[in-house]
Formats: sequence, C-alpha cells, structure tokens
Amino acid sequence: MLSTLRSEAAFIVTAASTAVLYTVGKGWVESVDNFPILALLFAWMFAVMLWSSFVAVRHADSLAELLGEPLGTLVLTISVISIEVSIISAVMLHAGPNPTLARDTMLAVLIIVLNGMVGLSLLVGGIRHREQHFNLQGARAYLSVLITLATLSLILPRFAVPTPDTGLTATQGILFALITIVLYGTFLAMQTIRHRGDFIEPGAASDTSSHGPHGHGQEHLHVRTIPYHALFLVLTLVPIVLLSKKLAVIVDFGVEAVGLPVALGGVLVAILVLSPEGVAAYKAAVANHLQRAVNICLGSALATIGLTVPSVVVIGLLSGIHVQLGLAPTEMVLLLLTLGVSTLTFGAVRTNMLQGAVHLVVFFVYLVLIFAP
Repeated sequence: MLSTLRSEAAFIVTAASTAVLYTVGKGWVESVDNFPILALLFAWMFAVMLWSSFVAVRHADSLAELLGEPLGTLVLTISVISIEVSIISAVMLHAGPNPTLARDTMLAVLIIVLNGMVGLSLLVGGIRHREQHFNLQGARAYLSVLITLATLSLILPRFAVPTPDTGLTATQGILFALITIVLYGTFLAMQTIRHRGDFIEPGAASDTSSHGPHGHGQEHLHVRTIPYHALFLVLTLVPIVLLSKKLAVIVDFGVEAVGLPVALGGVLVAILVLSPEGVAAYKAAVANHLQRAVNICLGSALATIGLTVPSVVVIGLLSGIHVQLGLAPTEMVLLLLTLGVSTLTFGAVRTNMLQGAVHLVVFFVYLVLIFAP
C-alpha cells in the first residue's frame, strides 16, 4: 500500500487539486482578475498537470510492454495525444474564441520536437559519442508521412480555402480529417505489423516487444499488471482533462488582458504534452540509443498531426467554433525550413553534433519570433 501511494503520488495531488478547484475554489479562476494571483494558480495547475503527464506516460509505457505490439503503441500514442486534445478542446470550448490555438499548438509541437528535442539529442549525443547511427528506412517513412500531413494541414489551407481567414469549410474539414486518419492509420499498420524491423536499432534483433516500434521502453520500468496500469492511466488522465478547463480560462485571460503572444498558448500545451517524451529522447541519445530517440521524436510529431487535426476539426464542426489551420507567412517559412533541415538530417544513417546545433538555431529563432514578431 505504501509503495502504491508513493508511486501514484502525482494522481493523489492532481486529484486533490481538481477537487479543491471544483468545490471550495470553484470561483477562484473565474472571478479573480488579479494577475499575480492568477499567475500562482496557473503555476500550481501547470506543475501538477505536468507531473501527472509524466506518470500517465509511465503507465502507458508499462501497458505497452505488457500488451506488446501493435496494442502497446496504440495505447501509448492515444494516451499522450489525449492530453493535448483535451487541453486544446478545453480552451476552444470554455475560454474565449481562439480559432488559431490548434494550429499554434501543432506548429509548436513540430518546432519543439523536430528542432528542440531532435537538436538537443543530436548535439548531446554527438558530443558524447561523436557519431550516432539509426535506421534510415524508418526515418524516411516517418518523414514522408509527416511532410505530407504537415503540408496538407498547415500550409495548403492557406491557399485552398475560399475564406480569407484560412478557415476550412465543413466539406473540406471532413475530407481533411478522413485523409489524415487514413494516412496515419496506414503508417501505423506498416510500423507495428508489416515493417517493424525498419524502426529498431541497426544490427539489433528483430524482436521489438520490449521497446516497441516507438522505442519508448524504459530499462528500469516497474511493470505491474494490465488492470493496475489501465486503471491508473485513466485515473491520471481524468484530472488532467478537468484541470484543462480551469487552465483554459487563465490562458485566455493572459492572452487577452495581459497582452501575451497568442502563440504562447500553443507552446504551453506543447510543453505539457512533450516534456515526458523529451526527457526520454534525451536519455536515449545520451545512452547512444539514437534509434529510440528518433522513434520518440518523429513518432510524437507524426501522432500530433495524425490525431490532433481530425479531433479539432470534428470539435469545430460539432460546436460551431471556427478553426483556422493555415499558417502565416513567417510561420510557414519556419515550418518549411524545419522540414527541409529534418530531411537532410535524416537523409543519411549517421548524425553528429553539427546537425544538432543547426536544429537548435531554428528552435531559438522560433522562440524569438513568438515574443518579437
């Protein structure tokens, strides 16, 4: 019992925080217009949600090991993306109108993953091991689908939609969602069933049951039983979803009243979603398991595009909320640069510290343009 309480402390704290904010503290967020107090509330909620996201990924990792593939990968992917979709949905439905939040979040995820996480992993890995190797076929598969979906979701709507604000019509939204789901599902079937060997370390055994194609496995993972991890995965995700509604109000207040950059909301959502995966990718690169880092980074970026786009399109259609997907010219240039550099980086079987430095420079430019457009 004591061991369980210690390992599930994040759930206990997050559930208690949720209970407080929905009972005695129900009006704290909605009625308080004092920025310092709201900043403290935001820090409190953000910290417990971030802590819970790490624990949710740990339970999903454990289920991935117990279930094997392809169920393990599906559980892990859906668990991570559900956090992102729940926060985006909360902001869309419970805060003020923010039609660009989904677009900003997807761009933030792509830039943070493909430049921040990849850059740091390659730089540290290159400094520590000079050159690192990965499976070229798997990286090419990731990038081919990722480039296609990113172009269809974030670039094409800028030119193909009839409205000047890059919002999709109902027909276009349904078609975009269906195309995205079909293409991502095809990739997932190839990755987990037909071509699993393309996503393992070069020269490693073909068995991927320990780490799965995504490579999220953890050597020191304390695995219990399927019912235990399934139960606490759901219990850990529920408070995150509920707190998302409260966090949405504060994000909207910060953007509207304090004059914070609109794109900052997407960055905060991306940080909540990507932090567990970013830590895992960094540790994998340090341990000279670059293939695992590649699977984590490119898999996270692809899952975001493949599952978030259909989700927000459906939410927008059902709720009548306007959703903008097309990027502005500056953001479009950054995305195209990121995809081009990623293609060059993963176009050979070896990487070094210079490639990591290039990705980090693009990431730094993105951060600067958020606050100084």
